[in-house]
Amino acid sequence: MTSIRVLLADDEPLVRQGLRMILDSEDGIEVVGEAADGAEALAAARREEPDVICMDVRMPGVDGIRATELALRLPHRPRVLVVTTFEHDQYVQEALAAGAAGFLLKRARAEEIVQAVRTVASSDSLLLPEHARALLRPRPRRARPDGPELTARESEVLALLAEGLSNAEIADRLQLGVETIRTHVAAILRKLGARDRTQAAVIAYRSGLVEP
Repeated sequence: MTSIRVLLADDEPLVRQGLRMILDSEDGIEVVGEAADGAEALAAARREEPDVICMDVRMPGVDGIRATELALRLPHRPRVLVVTTFEHDQYVQEALAAGAAGFLLKRARAEEIVQAVRTVASSDSLLLPEHARALLRPRPRRARPDGPELTARESEVLALLAEGLSNAEIADRLQLGVETIRTHVAAILRKLGARDRTQAAVIAYRSGLVEP
């Protein structure tokens, strides 16, 4: 089985060291590089082609939000797991809007960090903690959802997608085939005008199509 290639981007050497110790000790995960700022992260991502970038938000020069946007334009498109102290609410929204596939607090336990990397490495999985989803609640509340008309089944699929379930997990929950779920997800992305599952989840919460 091919290992999950991980790049660590954080301006604190001790944070990078801690993450490396945790991840390198796991079978199937390999830390392939480190970066102290967004510019270094982008250069390393071009060179190493990681599957996942563990990205800090606050870094000198190019910050983690901008680095996430630029990393997702690379030919080898990595998945980005934002790892932060969660000091400011807007970081969650900005990171998800930039295309991050997951959000994790730096105080998370070692097993949670490992699981987060494995989760976002899956091309059809998201990692949105409950507090992160709650921050995307539309303000003020609208009397009716503000968004495109979805079928009943598409609404079900969108709600599960926004919880972070993969296509296979949604298929199991709804007792449908995985290909059927892929078709629904493609239709949802098209109707929402979303580039990927992360943006679809953000739109779903902000518009009121899905309740946090």
